[in-house]
Amino acid sequence: MGKQSDALFQRAQELIPGGVNSPVRAYRGVGGTPLFIEQAQGSRIFDVDNLQYIDCVGSWGPMILGHGHRYVVEAVKKAATKGFSFGAPTAGEVELAEMVVAAVPSIEMVRLVSSGTEATMSALRLARAATGRDKIMKFDGGYHGHVDSLLVKAGSGGATFNVPDSAGVPKQVAELTISVPYNDLEAVRAAMSDEVAAIIVEPVAGNMGCVPPQKGFLEGLRAICDEFGALLILDEVMTGFRVAYGGAQSLYGIRPDITTLGKVIGGGMPIGAYGASRELMKLVSPLGPMYQAGTLSGNPVAVTAGRATLSVLKNSSIYADLEERSSEFEAGVRAAAEKHGVPITFNRVGSMWTLFFTEGPVVDFESANRSNREKFARFFHLMLAEGVYLPPSQLEAAFFSAAHAKKDIHQLIERVDRSLKKVAWEFEK
Repeated sequence: MGKQSDALFQRAQELIPGGVNSPVRAYRGVGGTPLFIEQAQGSRIFDVDNLQYIDCVGSWGPMILGHGHRYVVEAVKKAATKGFSFGAPTAGEVELAEMVVAAVPSIEMVRLVSSGTEATMSALRLARAATGRDKIMKFDGGYHGHVDSLLVKAGSGGATFNVPDSAGVPKQVAELTISVPYNDLEAVRAAMSDEVAAIIVEPVAGNMGCVPPQKGFLEGLRAICDEFGALLILDEVMTGFRVAYGGAQSLYGIRPDITTLGKVIGGGMPIGAYGASRELMKLVSPLGPMYQAGTLSGNPVAVTAGRATLSVLKNSSIYADLEERSSEFEAGVRAAAEKHGVPITFNRVGSMWTLFFTEGPVVDFESANRSNREKFARFFHLMLAEGVYLPPSQLEAAFFSAAHAKKDIHQLIERVDRSLKKVAWEFEK
């Protein structure tokens, strides 16, 4: 990579573990030196060496409008002049809460927090408070933030680095978590008991790559939770307002007991939320006995970015446009892979997608993990050289934004074609 990124990475490694503040950024899944980003605009990001890339990461999902959307930027500038943080209520957080409640079918009351991890941590606490039970069920390769009890067979960085569970998590805490294969209702039923407070699931898995729910899977989870008196938590930190305005639950017609949100509702700024029925949310302090707090919760600048983003999403044809362009990209990638004889599986839900280097199908963590990581790493660097920024791991989802024009999609297909041709020549000969 460029000299500036190399120099910054050398400095960073002396000061920050691995030179990064979130593990996957270190490029350990693909090798090489990570890019240090200087700025972004629309569908493009620019590194510190002033090299330009088509961005298919989008800050891991939230930049659905693209970078530097004029309306969002102007709203944030105006909010920032009034103050960065008050630790007190503001009108903006009430207005954002109204927008979330109106959009997400299962949410009647919502509590804003500062990250997706905080949202899932709080959702688990709420489920335990409501049921009086301790155990949680999750899915292999599912990632719900770095909460102790959810770092069991977790996706994202843990999966990228083949770390089954995190050091530092007490055995007693880990034992409260049951992990079973995604899309496997038989495994869920076999592991279920009246000790389970909740099942937490990404309705579209995004941290073992993009893995959609198979037909009947989410409906089956709802039925099993009802049968055993457990709560169903949909972790929509990634899918909320990304796969549809009302999230994956509106797309698939599933009503969870608790929903977690993040990313998009802050327009890319740090924020998260959890919401549920009025009855459940009345258990949350100061109304009820479940304590949760945060000085930066409802931060006025982040809330403003979220309100601006959601207002644009609500009154537009963005989702239809994203589906059209994403579908065109998928068709182009499949055609290129077939032409060059490279076995792939392409999973996609709306503008969320992953190209797996395996014949597939990819339906869970085990099948995702069969992907050829050496091929992916080569493909990643070939695409980077072509000016395309992909997630630096086979097991992370990629995203398009409203700023990705048809011209971008056509350029991406051409660059995928050239890169797959080289992969075929190097690996399939």
